[in-house]
Amino acid sequence: MKPPVAPSGDAPEGITQLLLKWSDGDSSAREKLMPLVYGELHRLAAKYLRRERANHTLQPTALVNEAYLRLIDKQKVKWQNRARFLAWRPR
Repeated sequence: MKPPVAPSGDAPEGITQLLLKWSDGDSSAREKLMPLVYGELHRLAAKYLRRERANHTLQPTALVNEAYLRLIDKQKVKWQNRARFLAWRPR
């Protein structure tokens, strides 16, 4: 899967840079970030779900969507980098 191309020829911001802006309260950074990380989040969700029992009904897309809903409610999270963001687990 190719990463999204920035509109109007703008240079895309890096994931870590967007995470830092989001940590500083910039909600537009979160909106720019999600399309950039969705593919990787979906791949990770599929990997984790392959370890579940054979008859489970949860799909990777549903798991990513649930994580997104929990992420958008997070306040004052200090994302340090892409690796820590992808390792985050909702509680």
